[in-house]
Amino acid sequence: STPTLAPTQPYNPSTSSTDLGTNPHISPTKDFQGGSAKTLYRSVHSQLFVLPDDTIVYPAHDYKGRLRSTIGGEKSSNPRLGGGKSVGEFVKIMADLKLSNPKMLDVAVPANLRCGVPDK
Repeated sequence: STPTLAPTQPYNPSTSSTDLGTNPHISPTKDFQGGSAKTLYRSVHSQLFVLPDDTIVYPAHDYKGRLRSTIGGEKSSNPRLGGGKSVGEFVKIMADLKLSNPKMLDVAVPANLRCGVPDK
């Protein structure tokens, strides 16, 4: 099954923030095994974009030096998910990127899914 997106820390109303852990990049990818752009889109929209717009999000990965964003900022200006893009538009954008798998992905993802517990 395809993993769904979930913040590693629940929404904290006192700080208006959530920690995204390894999900997603500020501009998300679907380059994990079994990744589904459609599932990623639905997860972001049903689990993150429902939070208040001023919610601060801290991505685990960003390659442009951005350390945080807000839900409202991502909803309006995320180049892949923002601006009211449909699931179909997002799927096409992601397919057109023709992303290659990161090195060691075939080792890292199964280990993460086992919570780091080695195979017996």
